[in-house]
Amino acid sequence: MSNSQWVPEIAYEEGDGEFTSNIPFIAVPQDEEMPRILFVFESRDTGEIEPGLTGEDVPVVELNLHQYVNMTALKTRLSPEEYDKVRFVLGLDPLNKAVDAGRKITDSIRKSLEKQSN
Repeated sequence: MSNSQWVPEIAYEEGDGEFTSNIPFIAVPQDEEMPRILFVFESRDTGEIEPGLTGEDVPVVELNLHQYVNMTALKTRLSPEEYDKVRFVLGLDPLNKAVDAGRKITDSIRKSLEKQSN
């Protein structure tokens, strides 16, 4: 793991075309690695206000720290059984079942594309 001061930035693709995604991304510099864990604050307005430094109304915000883990890091360091337990806790299917389902989806897309090209 790198000792640099690089801070990952979570970004979203801009655009209104049909190929944009709602899935965020992190642009990782060549000399860095994707973080194994991300810390993200949840910021939630409480509906209350308090006076600011100059007496203005400032919304009261509740912050809760969350941690998000890189599943690839877990997969490479846990046994298949341990990894499947983590997947279960997250509401995911066991890896072998998910791979089979993904393969079926990919095959279906491939067949659909082949039909369109013929």
